[in-house]
Amino acid sequence: MLSELQTIVDSLASRVGRPALIEDHRQRVVAYSEQLEPMDEVRRMSILRRQTTPEVIAFFRKVGITQAKGAIRTPACDELQMLPRICVPIRHGDMLLGYVWVIDADRSMTADEIAAVSTTTDDLALALYRENLAGELASQRETEAIRLLLADERDARRHGAMTLLEGGLLAGDDVPTAAVVARLILRPHVRLDDLARIALEQALIASRRRCGPKEAVHLVRYDHGVLLVHDRDGAALAVAEHLNDALQTTIRGLHCVAGAVVGVGRPRAELPEARLSYDEAALAAQVAVRLPAVGPVASWSQLGIYRLLSQLSGEVLSNAGVHPGLEKLIADPSHRPLLETLETYLDLAGNAHATAVRMNLHRASVYYRLQRVEQLAGTDLRNGNERLSLHMALKLARLAGPA
Repeated sequence: MLSELQTIVDSLASRVGRPALIEDHRQRVVAYSEQLEPMDEVRRMSILRRQTTPEVIAFFRKVGITQAKGAIRTPACDELQMLPRICVPIRHGDMLLGYVWVIDADRSMTADEIAAVSTTTDDLALALYRENLAGELASQRETEAIRLLLADERDARRHGAMTLLEGGLLAGDDVPTAAVVARLILRPHVRLDDLARIALEQALIASRRRCGPKEAVHLVRYDHGVLLVHDRDGAALAVAEHLNDALQTTIRGLHCVAGAVVGVGRPRAELPEARLSYDEAALAAQVAVRLPAVGPVASWSQLGIYRLLSQLSGEVLSNAGVHPGLEKLIADPSHRPLLETLETYLDLAGNAHATAVRMNLHRASVYYRLQRVEQLAGTDLRNGNERLSLHMALKLARLAGPA
């Protein structure tokens, strides 16, 4: 099917004497002719990555390509390093299937040349429709298989694993599988939009390609994406780092997204058990959202006490039941310096000197603050059980509080 599109785009480029490129309706590159100058950065990167960035997609939507019924000219954009273009939408009736793009740097394309591009859209529409149909069916099978693999029911997970392995979507060579979860952090009072989902999927696809054929599959959910990765020699953590880098690039400039984090679960030897790794990765990402100090990439195995605390219910996290005396200090912002000193002191195993160095305080100031905590919280820091309860209450407060 791709050879049919390639034949059409090569013929079109020869007819108009200019390089041409075809994208599907989501602006993913599906075919292009031999590329000659002039060629801008957007065209170059679209071919290298086989996809268009959300920033460029947003620009083209603003100039009206999704509503266009016929050929339109799109302006240059210095900020995106993009030359003027001719865009011809590919439609089957009212269904938008894709676009033909021709760079027109000096705006010299004649009406006859533009018409020559437009006359090919019927053939392109048929070829794209067949390719989209085949691609959508394959994508739906994969999506449904991953959803089953992450389901609660054991039989469903087994069926999902069988579909992925027998369908050749994942290699079946007994390699442990780990889940990597990418979560978008939305700005206050905004909803996730299509561009953000496109950015998320682009990052997932880029990392999936890095893994190689049959080494990973992906799924996009409402505000997060999942990569299931064959963890050869600890590959999952490297994939997570790559995914984080890709996310920081694809979400740049999106108004609804404030950032992104990535969580990594432990590998599981049996594919039907990958759901457990997914649960860990999702919780690790949740901790990374709440606690930026954990880093944009959070590995479940490295989370320490947060492995336990992140699994507690919201009702438990919403109160200081672990140590009632600390509740009023946590609720009063004026006591933040006391709490920060206490947490640092407990993190450093009760070493007052190290606490003073870490917080750039005189040791006498550290002792004074700790004494104030004892007075206000009704506690005794010489008691090991009290120190443990205070430490856990502080960590709970961090998870339950504002991100």
